[in-house]
Amino acid sequence: MHGALYTIGAALLGGAALWHATDGLQAITAEGARRVAIAQSPEPVSPIVLETMTGAHRDLVDGRPTLVEFIYTTCPTICQASGGDFAELRDHLKAANLQVPMISISFDPIKDGPQALQNYADIHTATGTPWTVARPRPEDLQTLLDTFRVTVIPDIWGGYEHNVAVLLIDRGGRFAGIFDTREFADIASAVESAL
Repeated sequence: MHGALYTIGAALLGGAALWHATDGLQAITAEGARRVAIAQSPEPVSPIVLETMTGAHRDLVDGRPTLVEFIYTTCPTICQASGGDFAELRDHLKAANLQVPMISISFDPIKDGPQALQNYADIHTATGTPWTVARPRPEDLQTLLDTFRVTVIPDIWGGYEHNVAVLLIDRGGRFAGIFDTREFADIASAVESAL
């Protein structure tokens, strides 16, 4: 009898812990938890100025819904794939008559100067409108990474491991959505709702 009560108690405690750790069974991973938290409680984005691939300066938050991804230009793998996805997303949004700014932001602003940003843009057909490639001032980088909950870990080859997603800033300047890079229909729906 006592064994059954212990088993039931352990199962209840385990279920409660699982419920808490997964935001009510909505998220299985840390990335899933990040997505649920932002969807439920959008967070303000700091008014940061970025330097674009042309050397011009632009506000990250400008009163329009904006799509953001984080990259570094010398990434040989995942950033190149996400750049291709961002190009497809641009085309998908254009076909749906949804014009919103799109920004690939380098989290390696010391190495990624305007020429490196322009080279990345050329490879991925980012022309500046609606999609530009930019970098923050080094002193603003950590604020950006913290705001968007981007994890960047240096690897042993001089590159970085990092999470990849398309991030939505709404008209109110809030970080309001996180999407897989190929969730074109979901992103288009979120953009349309944010307009």
